[in-house]
Amino acid sequence: MAEWLDDRGVVRLPSGVTVRGRALGAAASEADFALVLTDGVMPAWPHRRVRWPDFWIPLDRADALDALREAYRRAGDGERVEVACRGGRGRTGTALAALAILDGVPADQAVGWIRANYHPKAVETPWQRRWLRDVR
Repeated sequence: MAEWLDDRGVVRLPSGVTVRGRALGAAASEADFALVLTDGVMPAWPHRRVRWPDFWIPLDRADALDALREAYRRAGDGERVEVACRGGRGRTGTALAALAILDGVPADQAVGWIRANYHPKAVETPWQRRWLRDVR
């Protein structure tokens, strides 16, 4: 299993799987795969972009869930997976909360869980919180 060189933004899901959340403009990461939730400069390492407007929810629900499942699978297989948006809180926090749900955290507890384990302002809008109810 690949280890992170530092723990900035690293979330350890209840199963022990780790994923890093960050702002896309932050210092480059040593990730094996990135799930990118914004436009702009993409990382040089393998990545997948999800069309997800700032302060909103993904434009294509099926694609977003498929991308989240891919990220979760890769992280579970020992890859260093990161999730990034412009600010690293709203979309990133929502995606990390979705990964926590995929890992077994009940949907109605995911926002509180990710705020306690990643950033206190993760998941910024009511519609992002509502979107998490249907993650499976």
